Amino acid sequence: MATSNSASLSSPAASRDGQASALAEIRDFWHQFFARAFNPYRPELHYMRGPGPACRAKQKASSHRHSS
Repeated sequence: MATSNSASLSSPAASRDGQASALAEIRDFWHQFFARAFNPYRPELHYMRGPGPACRAKQKASSHRHSS
């Protein structure tokens, strides 16, 4: 957040700086919001949830050899 060190905000330049910094903060907020909300990288979609079909095929083949 922006803070003001000035005791008085009566000058037009001070009020414009305050408005500019407030607009900059709003712009930065929305920029960060959209960057996070619409980020195409979703690691939870690529997380491996267990052994795949190759591992199952190997286990199945090895269990048939041992049980015979």
